[in-house]
Parts: sequence; C-alpha cells; structure tokens
Amino acid sequence: MMNKISHKGIVEDVGSGQVIVRILQTSACAACKVAGHCSAAESKEKRITVKTKNNEKHSIGDHVVVSMNAENGRKAVMMAFVYPFILMVAVLMIILWMTDNEGLAAMMGIAVLIPYYVIIYLLRDKIAHKFNFMIEESSKTIN
Repeated sequence: MMNKISHKGIVEDVGSGQVIVRILQTSACAACKVAGHCSAAESKEKRITVKTKNNEKHSIGDHVVVSMNAENGRKAVMMAFVYPFILMVAVLMIILWMTDNEGLAAMMGIAVLIPYYVIIYLLRDKIAHKFNFMIEESSKTIN
C-alpha cells in the first residue's frame, strides 16, 4: 500500500515560507482515449499552499511533485464526506423515529449539514495545520 498521495504541479507563486503550486486534478478516466466524448471524465485545476523551509529555493514555473501522507488524505475524506453522511443519516433516522414525518426528517437531515460545514469553515486554519503538503522533487524550467 502506498504511503503518500502525490501530484505533479507547477510553482505559481513563492512567498515567505510558502509556495503555491498549481496541480491538475483528474478523475481516473480522464486519461482515457475517449474521455473527450464521455461526460464521466473531468479534471480540475487546484492551487495548493505548501509550507517551506527558508533554505528551500523554488522559482515560479518550476515543475514539482507535491505529496501528502496517505493517512492525512484518508482523514480529509472522512472529515469532508463520511462524517457528514453519518450525521445526516443519524438525524434523518432520529427525526423519522420521533415524528414519523418523512418530509421533516429529510429536511432536518440536510439542514444538519449547514452547521457542520460552518464549523469546518471556522476551524479551517486549525485543520490546515494537520494536513501538510511537501514538495518532494523539483526541476527548473528552461527558458
């Protein structure tokens, strides 16, 4: 089993103690030969902020490999998708059991996600410290 999640990217900005890397996140089927004719294939451009040490030298346009510990990736998926799903289903079942009103149970099940994601948003800086990206390798661009 792999220990890291890696993406190739290009350095977009270099600041004091941080580098912003642009990566192209693709779905598993985006590399397929018929992906242009299929609605399932998608890709998104993402920007990742990587904390760096002062002795690391990166320049805008450098090609880099950005990685994260696979365990942190699993934690992020749990926090973003699994926990809210469990919370939604639990509220749905509790409200349905208490009121026997399916409409109310469905609305409350969805409504409980609002405070969950607001709390995640408010704690984003604290959470970001737990999910650190690293630059593994770098190659300078040739102009």
